[in-house]
Amino acid sequence: MIHIIMFGPPGAGKGTQAGLLKDKFNLAYIATGDLFRHHIKNETELGKLAKSYIDKGDLVPDEVTIRMLRNEIDKNKGVKGIIFDGFPRTTRQSEALENFLREQGENIDAVFALEVPDDVLVERILNRGKTSGRSDDTDKQTVINRLKKYKEVTRPLKDFYLKKGVLHVINGLQSIDDVHREIAGVVNSLLK
Repeated sequence: MIHIIMFGPPGAGKGTQAGLLKDKFNLAYIATGDLFRHHIKNETELGKLAKSYIDKGDLVPDEVTIRMLRNEIDKNKGVKGIIFDGFPRTTRQSEALENFLREQGENIDAVFALEVPDDVLVERILNRGKTSGRSDDTDKQTVINRLKKYKEVTRPLKDFYLKKGVLHVINGLQSIDDVHREIAGVVNSLLK
């Protein structure tokens, strides 16, 4: 089984690319944003807690995210691989994911870092907010706060995965098809 992380700031195209990979290679797709929205919609205890952070543009605490994710990974036993979108976001989450995978005799095979300038990200997210129904996509200050949090908390993981030799930096300004071709080439080599 292969494990892929889609990495980058909000609006970089992680979800779009993960969806394309899922369909092309028949992989399981775990998007923490989708998990949060599912729990929020169903008003679970974890969902209510997650919503209180998301509405302010803050990151959901690691303990909450990790509990949701472990349950979801356990549901996907026996698939060819898993794509993680929106997780990990902190060093602690990276270590928790690696420890969990190591217990299963597995590891992270590739991390795709989609890079896009901040001004383009803000524009993309606000445009997405017109149709997404997500409150955190409609307010410019909230979007800016999310990007700031990403830089402070999540961006340092890029060096973490670079040192592990699994980081692939991708220019997220390319067309969706060009980004997909670049990523799919790496995934093809992993599945051989």
